[in-house]
Formats: sequence, C-alpha cells, structure tokens
Amino acid sequence: MAEVIRMPKMSDTMTEGVIVGWNKKVGDVVKPGDILAEVETDKATMELENFVKGVLLHIGIEKGQAVPVDAVIAIVGKEGEDISELLKADAAPKPVAEKTAEPIAVLSGVEAPIPAATVSEVEPLVVAGDSRLKISPLAKKIAEEKGISLSAVHGSGENGRIVKRDLENVSVTSNQVSPFVPVTTESYEDVPLSQMRKTIARRLGESMFTAPHFYLTMEIDMDSAVDSRKRLNDMGGPKISINDMIVKAVAVALRKHPKVNSSWLGDKIRINHHIHVGVAMAVDEGLVVPVVKFADQKSFAQINSEVKIFSEKAKTKKLQPEEFTGNTFTISNLGMFGIEEFTAIINPPDSCILAVGGVKQLPVVKDGAIRIGNVMKVTLSCDHRSVDGATGSAFLQTLKNYLEAPMLMLV
Repeated sequence: MAEVIRMPKMSDTMTEGVIVGWNKKVGDVVKPGDILAEVETDKATMELENFVKGVLLHIGIEKGQAVPVDAVIAIVGKEGEDISELLKADAAPKPVAEKTAEPIAVLSGVEAPIPAATVSEVEPLVVAGDSRLKISPLAKKIAEEKGISLSAVHGSGENGRIVKRDLENVSVTSNQVSPFVPVTTESYEDVPLSQMRKTIARRLGESMFTAPHFYLTMEIDMDSAVDSRKRLNDMGGPKISINDMIVKAVAVALRKHPKVNSSWLGDKIRINHHIHVGVAMAVDEGLVVPVVKFADQKSFAQINSEVKIFSEKAKTKKLQPEEFTGNTFTISNLGMFGIEEFTAIINPPDSCILAVGGVKQLPVVKDGAIRIGNVMKVTLSCDHRSVDGATGSAFLQTLKNYLEAPMLMLV
C-alpha cells in the first residue's frame, strides 16, 4: 500500500519549509535511508530522509516552493499503484480535530516520532546522537533496552548504519551504564492570564523595552536605623518596620532631589512637586503598587498604618483605583524574602524605582576595628532619558545619610 510522505514539524517555530531541490524523481526506486530532497526550514537547510521501500510515485511540491508543515510532499508505493484516492483524500477538507498521519520521512539530523507498528515492520534509518553515527530506530530501541554501548558496534547497513542484526551477538559488560528509564510522564498546565498579569506584562514590557534603564547600587549601614526602630517600638504604639523607615527616608530625600521625582512624557519631563511613594506588594496573581501620598509629610506611624491597610486590601482585592494610581516614585522591597540585592523594572510613569534588599549582619570596619554590623543594599533603577547618573547617585547618598542617622528625617 502506498505511503504518503508529509513535511514534519521540526521546531516549535517552524510553520513551513522550502524545497531547495529533489534528489529523486518520479519513477525512481527508493529505500530506507535515501535522501529524497533538501529542505530549508526556519533554522537551517536539512536533508529529507526516506523511511520506506518502494517507488517514488508522486512529487507534490516543486523545487523552490514553500510547503506547510504536514502538507503532502511525495508518495511512495509499488510500481503502477493507483494513488488517485490518496490525492483526493489529501485535497479534501479535514475536520479540525482530525489527526494527520505520522510522518514517514524526517529531516536528517533531527529525530521524529515513529509509530510503534512501523518500528516492528521496517527498519527506517535516522541519525541518532552524533551525526556520524547512523542507526535504525529498531536497533536504537534494542540497544537502549539491553544497555548496549554503540561505540564499539560496527554497522553492516548502508553507509555503515547499525541495524538489528548487528546487535544480536553483542554482549553487555557489567561496566556499561544502565539506560535511563523515566518513572513518570511529562505533563504541564496552561494557566490563563488574569487581567492583572496581562497589565503587568504590558506595562513592564513597555517600560523595559522603551526606557533605557541604568542601575546604581549602594551599601547602607543600618545600625542606627535598627536601633531607632527598637527604641520607637519599645515606647508602645504601632510597631514600626524597617520598610516604614525606608518609605519616609525616600520621601524626604526626594524633596532634596526633585529630578528623581519626575516622569518622562515624550516631549517633556514632568518634575512632580508632590511626593507619592508607591510600595510594591506581592499578591497571588502578581503585583500591586498602592501609593502612600504626600509621604514626606507623614510620620512613621502614619506610613505604617496606611501600608498595613493597603496590604489587607490588596490580599482581598479591595484596593480602589485612587489607592494604586498617582505614584511619582516606587519602592520594591524583597528583603523579607531573604533577597540581598536585585534590580527592578521602572514602574511607569516614574523615572526611578528603588530595589531594597534585606538587612544582614556582616563583619564591618569602623574606627579601624572589625565588628558585626547591620548592612543593607539598595539599587536604584533610573530612566536615563530623565535622570542622569550623577543625579541618581546624589539621591542615593542623601538616602544613605537619612537611614544612617534617622533623626535627620524628623528635622
């Protein structure tokens, strides 16, 4: 019975191939291992190798033409066999759910799936592993099952290909590695994008690929901040966090460096006189950035209260639009997750975002002596269209001064 040869899909991105040239013509006798044609894919030009024995009865695509994946390339069968029904079946529209036949030819150098029945009936030839090692799928299967090393096996097939008979008298030595046997099957789950994830992808994608980012990292001595926080919390009232102190320090530093508190608007730079600090928060579906407005004018306790309320609302999806819009600067703190240092993508329309790592106890040198100190690293991501390196560096130096002497924030 005649067999249809279709264009196999050789990569996730391949949708069609171009026939560079045919090595056989209609009427030629072909056998497994013959190269029928050369095909140009989206990756390279490769050889199309035949898997069946017979006569080439039909060529469906001329040289230079593009052929969609799964389209009929040729038909191989017995000499004089009627293939009109096969051609009609291929021309007829197919139901969407119909599965096309398994390919009986493959581009040389790339393995393709072979039906189990085909393996037992014929010995199609493919290239396995090293392109210089030729072996039939049946011989390869036997070698894997028996743990036979192919390095010392000499093939008796065409062009030195290893076939079944070459493995019949091969002994398996004890030092050969047992074949890998998977204990499970591959699986995956496609998760539909939530509206939040779509928005995150769109906005941050636009930011990353339109705003020229550069990054400035600074190490800050947090001894005084840790001590001040402890003193404040020992006095009673709301428990102030390091993050609350960072929000306040950023806000008052922005007062001294208004160019960092800016937005790129295409034909102009908007320098904001108000200071609205966005605080990035992780939720199940992604990330939200509620905004502490006029943060420079608020106390540690007021910032703490707002951030706690925002956190609860974010978890229950009750944040209102006015609570997560209007930011002029953003803070992303991953210190609570054990992250020491990272870079963040600018949150539009801001010109900058501050990535905050965790406070770590490390050996530090003070007054010529080594002792254990509290150290935190921060990285400022800047949009180079509106903020220059010197401007960003000056802002970080002011932020460092405030966190290393927290009382200055209250002046």
